[in-house]
Amino acid sequence: MRVTVVGLGSIGLGMAVSLRAAGHEVVGVDLSGERREAFRRQGGTALTSAAEAAVGAECLFCVVVDAKQTEELLFGTDGVAAALPEGAVFVSCATMSPADSRRLSDGLAAMGRVYLDAPTSGGAAKAMTGEITLMASGPPRAFDKVAPALDAVASVVRRLGDEAGAGSSMKLVNQLLAGVHIATACEAIAFAVRMGLDPHQVYEVITGAAGNSWMFENRVPHILDGDYSPKSAVGIFTKDLGLVLDAARENDFPVPMAGMGLQMFEMAAAAGMRADDDASVARVYAQLAGLSLPAQ
Repeated sequence: MRVTVVGLGSIGLGMAVSLRAAGHEVVGVDLSGERREAFRRQGGTALTSAAEAAVGAECLFCVVVDAKQTEELLFGTDGVAAALPEGAVFVSCATMSPADSRRLSDGLAAMGRVYLDAPTSGGAAKAMTGEITLMASGPPRAFDKVAPALDAVASVVRRLGDEAGAGSSMKLVNQLLAGVHIATACEAIAFAVRMGLDPHQVYEVITGAAGNSWMFENRVPHILDGDYSPKSAVGIFTKDLGLVLDAARENDFPVPMAGMGLQMFEMAAAAGMRADDDASVARVYAQLAGLSLPAQ
């Protein structure tokens, strides 16, 4: 297939590389020269104009930050909605509210193009090997048309319904859990240090015990190494848990744990860590309690 990937960040780059490895003709798009060059080093073609890259594409993966950027990509000054061929499938991977996803889907459908609501989970490493999970909803014909491209980027494609919105709703459930688990893992490891435990030993014990979680196992090594370079930034969760709270208000549903998690990420952001790894929440606890974490 001829595929365009807009957004060559940690996830988008991996998706573009996986698509090429599966034999698809891929054009990557990013405003960052460094990111474009990263894809070119993998043998890919990279442009700055999304509209130019969309011409003739059967499928376009939009791997940007949020609904605002997705809408700008579709209908803005360099918009791809008009540039894509009729019947092309726009695969929206950004985390956004279900209402925004439905609104963008309706706008694209009015122009004869198809919207697939398909947020991702799995991280950069799995994106590079084509093993992410897609939580997707949209018309069956969209799934059928771009199945080879979806299979190239994901080891699991969850079909959650025939209309946009369900994929975004599922992603919010995932982000509620992910954010709370990260914040709790950071709280636990800082608490362990406060009690005089060896954090490396805590990691060994907890990863083999009932209290373990995927996020504890994945994020605590960042803390043990003192490495807060962003694999997933604090700012991702101030945004995503904010969306969870917005959706909860719309549905008259209490999410107190998500609210507490959001405040911990907001504290990290306020302390100057917004662009740092989300495990930086542990540093907030360390500052509050006067602790020294590993490598500090």
